[in-house]
Amino acid sequence: TDRFNKEPQRSQESNDCAARALLQFSLDRIPRSREVRQSWISSVLTTLHSILYSLPLTYKRQPDLILCNGPGTCVPVCLSAFLLGLLRIKRTIIVYVESICRVETLSLSGKILYYFSDYFIVQWPDLKKKYPKSVYLGRIV
Repeated sequence: TDRFNKEPQRSQESNDCAARALLQFSLDRIPRSREVRQSWISSVLTTLHSILYSLPLTYKRQPDLILCNGPGTCVPVCLSAFLLGLLRIKRTIIVYVESICRVETLSLSGKILYYFSDYFIVQWPDLKKKYPKSVYLGRIV
C-alpha cells in the first residue's frame, strides 16, 4: 500500500510544480501614449514620455518576442525594443497583428509599426494587396 500511496503523491507534486511555473508572471504598466481625441501635437509629447518609460522596462525584461495587436500603448514598447536591437543590446522579434475591424486602412499603430515589425499580420486580403510586407493568414479571432 505504501507504494501505491506514493505514486499519486509524486504525480500531484509534478502537477503542482507545472501549475506554479505557468502562474509566474509579472505585470508592468506604462503610461498611455495617446488618449482618445487627444491633439496630434500633445500626443507627440505623451508618446515620447511613454517611450522613455518603456526603454528601461524593455531593457530590464529583454523579451525574445513581442506580440501585439493594436493599442497605441504597444507602439512605445515596440519602438524601445527596436532601438535595443539597433544598439545590439537585445534582438527582439516584433509581431504585430492588425485588428480585424481594419478592413481598408491600417490603424495609426499599424501605420507606424508596419516599418518596425518583423512580421505584420493583416486579417483581410485587400490589406495584403495594399501593404506587400504584410502577411495574410485569414481571420484570427
